[in-house]
Amino acid sequence: MEKAAKYEIDYMRPQDLNEIVAIENVSFPSPWPKRIFEREIEALNSYKRVIRMSGIVIAYIVTWTIHDEVHILNIAVHPDFRKTGLGEMLMRDCICFSKDNGLKHAILEVRTSNTGAIKLYEKIGFRTMRLRKKYYSDNGEDAYVMMHELESYES
Repeated sequence: MEKAAKYEIDYMRPQDLNEIVAIENVSFPSPWPKRIFEREIEALNSYKRVIRMSGIVIAYIVTWTIHDEVHILNIAVHPDFRKTGLGEMLMRDCICFSKDNGLKHAILEVRTSNTGAIKLYEKIGFRTMRLRKKYYSDNGEDAYVMMHELESYES
């Protein structure tokens, strides 16, 4: 009998970078280069976590803390593991961590065409605040700015 796959949320480490960059490259039209992730791992004002399965990185999230807000900069799940709840697991962990650390709001930008992500964010409690016209430099696509009031978050 095989053991069921076990997912664990863990800190992002330098040895994770190749797996993270591989996921990044298949997830976004303008992927972050490795050097940005290297900087983020060293940054003190951020929450950065991965989900591992059998020691392999299959999802990640990077945020910044600015005053009383968490800014979600980047989140991705390996294509083979999408639609399994891992993105939601990372988002909820980030929000709980942020709320527990006294932050008041979570903010993110999302492509207006990314309906799957928008549905996930709305399910968690994010609401669209405004539209940023031509936000994405790769194709000029608009972005929704979404915000979540963390005080109202129920885990």
